[in-house]
Amino acid sequence: MVEDNQIEAEKSPFALRKGEIKTFDGKDGYVSMNQIVHKINLGHINDLHFAILELVNEFEFITSRQLCQLLEYRGIEYKSQDKLNNKLEQLVKSKILTRYYFTSEDGKGIYRIYCLEKMGKYLLTSRGIECKWQQSDNTKPVAMIKKRLAGNQIIIAYMKKVKAFTGYVVKPTLNAKTIGKVFKATGGAVKLTKNSKSIVFLFEVIRREEEWQKKLVDKMKMYKDFYENFVSMDSGYITPPQLIIVCEDERHTAECFKEIVSNRLEISNMNLYFTTDLRQIEENLTKSLLEFKLDEQTNKYKVENVELKLLE
Repeated sequence: MVEDNQIEAEKSPFALRKGEIKTFDGKDGYVSMNQIVHKINLGHINDLHFAILELVNEFEFITSRQLCQLLEYRGIEYKSQDKLNNKLEQLVKSKILTRYYFTSEDGKGIYRIYCLEKMGKYLLTSRGIECKWQQSDNTKPVAMIKKRLAGNQIIIAYMKKVKAFTGYVVKPTLNAKTIGKVFKATGGAVKLTKNSKSIVFLFEVIRREEEWQKKLVDKMKMYKDFYENFVSMDSGYITPPQLIIVCEDERHTAECFKEIVSNRLEISNMNLYFTTDLRQIEENLTKSLLEFKLDEQTNKYKVENVELKLLE
């Protein structure tokens, strides 16, 4: 498996590309449950396959590299990424999982994404594991899938690199009480604990999809409602979580901030932080966040790195 410090990229693999579409790379045809049960009885589908299945269910869309990192964190032996890819191929051939890749004007994507198939849901529910997957989930557009993949990368980065990391939620739910809407943070959440004090970082992933500015404004209205009407234990939080906007690149952070300010959607009594996909592959996350501060002399905003010892 390629480690983060070995990756040389000028553009995030989870950024949107021009004319990008999702291309099916799974298996057609019919596989019966009897065939799958037979494979389980023979040991051709074993506990490692089920561990993979549980992670795909939890994260909805995931790459094989992300699966490697999560299995490693949980102490589950998978030998190598090639071996894991063989296991994934078996699950795809049995129509327990399915697979896609992205194609754009730049060509074919360099990675595959995995998600559940109907047989996968049957196997998980047979073991008493909650599975809310439905077939329509696999029809989600490229932008939604890439938001999930970028969110996965952030959770894994904090999991591997931050000593204070104590837990995560893939799809945290929030309630905008005044507007009357329940919504989810697209990038997930991580819990950090140091000296018996805890804080939750909440990640909202923004991609340059069609009408992304309007979608950002609509989402920020809900966040503003949530934060400015917050009381302890709203959406299960004792104190307000720290919101972090995850952008495709450095320029995108400025574009997002401009939309927020021009629409007067700053959140009172909270510093709004930004980050990018590529900042998550740095060896240390202490300088992975940034914020825009108003220079009183020039009356213009300037970007500054936020250095947090909590992220050591």
